[in-house]
Amino acid sequence: MSIKKESSKVIRLAHGAGGSMGAQLIEFITKNIPFKNVNNGIGVEELDDAATIPLENYDKEIVITADGHTVFPIFFPGGDLGKLSICGTVNDILMMGADPIALTSIIIIEEGFKFETLAKVIESFNITAKEANIAVIAGDTKVMPRGTLNEIIITTTGIGIRDKKIKIQDNNIKVGDKIILTGTIGDHGTALMASREGLNISSDLESDVAFLLDLINAIKDEIENNFVHAMKDPTRGGIAGALNDWANKNNMSILIEEEKIPLKKQVQAICDMLGLDPFNIACEGRALLAVDLSKAEEILNKIKNTTLGREAEIIGEVRADNPKRVLLRTIVGGIRFVDMPLGEPIPRIC
Repeated sequence: MSIKKESSKVIRLAHGAGGSMGAQLIEFITKNIPFKNVNNGIGVEELDDAATIPLENYDKEIVITADGHTVFPIFFPGGDLGKLSICGTVNDILMMGADPIALTSIIIIEEGFKFETLAKVIESFNITAKEANIAVIAGDTKVMPRGTLNEIIITTTGIGIRDKKIKIQDNNIKVGDKIILTGTIGDHGTALMASREGLNISSDLESDVAFLLDLINAIKDEIENNFVHAMKDPTRGGIAGALNDWANKNNMSILIEEEKIPLKKQVQAICDMLGLDPFNIACEGRALLAVDLSKAEEILNKIKNTTLGREAEIIGEVRADNPKRVLLRTIVGGIRFVDMPLGEPIPRIC
């Protein structure tokens, strides 16, 4: 697809919301980058949660990720823009089996934004960074003219480090792997939508936004011994997007069990009301793991012993048949495809 051909088209919200349209935009932006990795590490082409820079003559590699946070409203049930910015960045580093050590931040503010509101966002940002034990070492601040930006955007770059022997990567899943989901799905997106639209379905529904440090630390031995083959936080595009990504990258299929997928009644009610599929809706404090069959139950039990992982379940397995497809065995026993979403159905949720 040439730049000339694309010039007659426009960018839509769905292009920035994960799914197949997001993949098209990323391919358009990245296809002509001249150098796409460093020292043969994971780079742009792999489209993982983070990239790696193997260090010559050392047994370690740097893990680096970048993220933009445009959530609206900036304060939502269970969190805010500041907390989300830290959690999203930390989790992307953790999903590579790395230890987060530092981040940079860029804050872009609309003219007229109140210092009082900015103080609340920054306080939350700093508190969450302290809880995650991650240093904020550099950044930049810009102010845009009134009307050219909606309130505030925060972009971050996260830096971590991991042993070279750790092989966690999207294209590393194996036939027979069990798929673990660490908690309920759709909480973040539906909580924001309910708040944004004034839906009074439940006053206690909150975003799941959280960093996954304790949960990942609980299975550190299994990660270091490569019993965990891949990890992914199902943000934009939800678990449908994340699982389809794995299936496509590995030329395998993933079969999941509907009755095993944790889902709050409030989330299901909001999805039914709005015609949404909870499988497509973003989470901000959950992880999907593809783990070795021999260690699956042990890893699950360790996750369930953490605060964030109490509702974790083994929801499916990796198979060789029906390559590049995600299949769902329904509660009534039928099988249907779970397709890659076009994009996140709820805009500006992360």
